[in-house]
Amino acid sequence: MKPYVISNVAMSLDGKLTTIGGDSRISCEEDLIRVHKIRAKVDGIMVGIGTVLKDDPRLTVHKIKANKNPVRIVVDSKLRIPLNARVLNNEAKTIIATTEKADEEKIKELKKRGVEVIKCGEEKVDLKKLMNILYEKGIRSILLEGGGTLNWSMFKEGLVDEVSVYIAPMIFGGKAVTYVDGEGFKTVDDSIKLELKNFYRLGEGIVLEFLVKK
Repeated sequence: MKPYVISNVAMSLDGKLTTIGGDSRISCEEDLIRVHKIRAKVDGIMVGIGTVLKDDPRLTVHKIKANKNPVRIVVDSKLRIPLNARVLNNEAKTIIATTEKADEEKIKELKKRGVEVIKCGEEKVDLKKLMNILYEKGIRSILLEGGGTLNWSMFKEGLVDEVSVYIAPMIFGGKAVTYVDGEGFKTVDDSIKLELKNFYRLGEGIVLEFLVKK
């Protein structure tokens, strides 16, 4: 068993999450509120270490009133998370998924701060195993707010159930981070197939919602 995973992203019309200079100011205020409404409904929010290092997010519900904050889950194979990262504050519970080769002293320091550290995998985090562990811990739904690398890994492993995308009326171009990076699929037959669930205008952009065909 695994949690139900919703992949959410704000991107330019050409599928970029940032400009070549790393500017990721894509969402309008209406979209930020939309995302926080989803956060308030799920049990967990998942990101990769790249997102933490670049954006230093809080990963809490603070744009709207909510009764709780979801568990924050960071996929960090090499345990590179800075000890002063905002995701380690006491606003919500945090789980860091790492590997057997992670620094034990840093793990001890994180645990002192109330952070739960899960080892699953030798070189890279075993995402399927992680999903099973999270489900056993009572996490039934996850909002995936990953970058291109984590998104690719989650899609490749068949772990995403739903897609929610805000497309801003912008074109960035260049070799910037896209919604899904990684090595990619070789053929159309191999690719992830989606079923359109809903679409609507939001601010000056548009939101597309899909179910992932299994």
